[in-house]
This record gives sequence, structure tokens and C-alpha cells, in this order.
Amino acid sequence: MSAVPSSSAQAAREALAGRLKEIRRDARLTGHELAVRCGWHKAKSSRIENARTAPSDDDIRAWCTACGAEDQAADLIAANRAVESMYVQWRRLHRKKTLRQIQESRVPLHERTRLFRVYSSDVVPGFLQTEGYATAVLQSVASLRELRDDIPEAVAARLARARVLREGGHRFVMLVEEAVLRYQMGDKETMAGQLEHLLSVMSLPSVSLGVIPSRGRRPIWAVETFSVYDDEQVFVELLTARVTVTAPGEVRDYLKTFDGLRQRAVYGGRARALIASAIEALA
Repeated sequence: MSAVPSSSAQAAREALAGRLKEIRRDARLTGHELAVRCGWHKAKSSRIENARTAPSDDDIRAWCTACGAEDQAADLIAANRAVESMYVQWRRLHRKKTLRQIQESRVPLHERTRLFRVYSSDVVPGFLQTEGYATAVLQSVASLRELRDDIPEAVAARLARARVLREGGHRFVMLVEEAVLRYQMGDKETMAGQLEHLLSVMSLPSVSLGVIPSRGRRPIWAVETFSVYDDEQVFVELLTARVTVTAPGEVRDYLKTFDGLRQRAVYGGRARALIASAIEALA
């Protein structure tokens, strides 16, 4: 397996590799001697120690046994699994969970989060989606990833998550690009219903919805859709994978980026005017 394409995950992978290397050195074994004891090619030891190959649970157990450090295996395996959860390919995730289960898996995180920050460049954030719009989105996802999930159940689970909008103790700061208002998901009636729903939820005291106008000064880099949960972790949705960022420095980078985007957004009456214009365009 190649290096994990996320700097947070790769840093964690390198830290794990460093611990395994220290265990080997403490046992006074060379990479070749370790490989002989484990029954694999010596190049494998080098690839693991240099974080070029992700070790399996069995690899870690064999490594620790060969070095007389069996008591450290459990902690190392747990650390290795944590790294795997930082960068998860959607296809791999869908082999384990249905779309409904993926929607439900976020519920505990949503219930304990107090401040949500969401930036979306392509679709209306899940918390704000109507049944028709969510159906169109999840149908598109299922088609792209060749899934045969029960879409109605997944939609129901997504809508159920939105209850936190009306529960006490949660605040939502959401930013969408103006283009999100123009990208039609489903038929015109579905899209119009979604836009009207946005006008409605804007009145909720827990919600701050900003729209970033298409015209105006833009950042020189592309910003992917992401969500920040309190100041602790970030979920980034890529085309092929979900990335979880927990490294404090990287979380700060996302928070800084979010603040920059928030300054470009319009709110209140100006945001409502953009939404109303998108509704008129559908007619």
C-alpha cells in the first residue's frame, strides 16, 4: 500500500513506523534478522519502517513477537487502525456499510458537537437538504459508486440527523457558493422546494447561512467541501475518499480558510436575494 494521501494520516503512519523501528533496535536486530524471524522478505521490513507499506495487524503481531515486545502489540495495532480511519476510500467504506449506515454513523459526533462549521462548493449541506433534494443527491452517489443501496432508508437517516438544527446547544455556521443555488439536483420542483427550504431555515436562531457570490475576488486555490466539528476535527469529502483531519496545525489551517471564506459571503437580505434569484431562474 502506498503512502496515505493525507498529511495527517501520513504523519501518523510515519510515527507508527518509527515506533516499530525503535522496537527492532531495542531488540538488537537488523532488518534482515527481523525478516527471517517473521518469515518475509527483508525489503518488507524496510518498507514498513519507512512508512511506504502499511503493516497489517498480523504484521505488527509478528514484528513484536520477533522482538520480544508482545506487550506492545495491542497498542500498536490500535494506532494502526486509527491511521486507517483518517483516509478511507468511499468504495472500501461502502463494502462495509450501506448508505443508511454511513448516515447514522455520524450521529454520535453530531450530538456532542456544539459548533458546526460547514463549507460546500457543490451541493446544499446535508443538514439543510429536503427529502427530494437528498434523494437526488444520494441517487447520484449510488450511481457514481455503483451501489445498490436502499435510497429511501438512507434519505430518512439523513433527514433524521438534521434534528440537531432544532435542539438546544448546537450552533451552525454554513457557507455555500452561489453556484450551489444554481446546480439543479432533481427536477425543477425539487430544486425550487430546496431553495425555499433554505429561506425557511435561515430564520432558525441556531443557523447562520452565508452565500459566497460568484462575482468578486476569489482565492487562488480550489477549496474542497469540508466540515469542522468544534475546533477538534475536520471531515473533507473528496471524490474518491473521506479524509479525517485531527492534527491541530491542519485544523487551524481549515479554520483560517473558513474565516476567509466567511468574509466573502453575504448574509440576511443579500443572501435571500441570491436564493430568490435562483428560484426565479428555475421558472
